[in-house]
Parts: sequence; C-alpha cells; structure tokens
Amino acid sequence: MYAIIKASGQQFKVQEGDVICFDKMGLEPKSEVEFTEVLALDDGELKIGTPLVEGAVVKGEVVNEGRDRKVVIFKKRRRKDSKLKRGFRRDFTRVRITKIA
Repeated sequence: MYAIIKASGQQFKVQEGDVICFDKMGLEPKSEVEFTEVLALDDGELKIGTPLVEGAVVKGEVVNEGRDRKVVIFKKRRRKDSKLKRGFRRDFTRVRITKIA
C-alpha cells in the first residue's frame, strides 16, 4: 500500500514506515502531522484523484528537525578573473509515516 502526497510544493511516494525529509515545518519532535493532499492511493486498487483523492489522509510523526550538509556552489569564468563561491544548508523536518487511510 502506498500513496502519492503533495507537501511543500513537491510530490512524494510514501508507504507506512517510511522516513521522509520535508522542508522545515516548525513542529516539535513526536508531534503528529497530517497530509490531506493525497494525489493517488494504491491499496490493491489504484485510485487517482482529480486532483485529490477524497477522504484519503496520510498521518505521520515528526522524528526531528535539522539542517542538511552544506552544498558548495562555485562558479568560475575562465580568463575573466571572475569567481563566486556560495554555500547552502537546507532546513528539513524528518517525518515517519505511520498510517495511510
């Protein structure tokens, strides 16, 4: 059984027990989170929403929040003495999927 949900502008394929990293939601650890934007649901029979599946809910529990490892962006233009170095760390919320209904 799996579901395709929409969260923070992205689509995720989730199953019960999966641990997924979403964009930062600002929630406390061990709190419950509910995703109501379910695009597709497969419980033996595939149900595709138009655009959402009615009555479908995916529930999860917040594991923790944190910051990802640093990604370094380096741009250099040859023979121009021009270079740019930037870093980026993504804030995330890690969620364990507990129930698909």
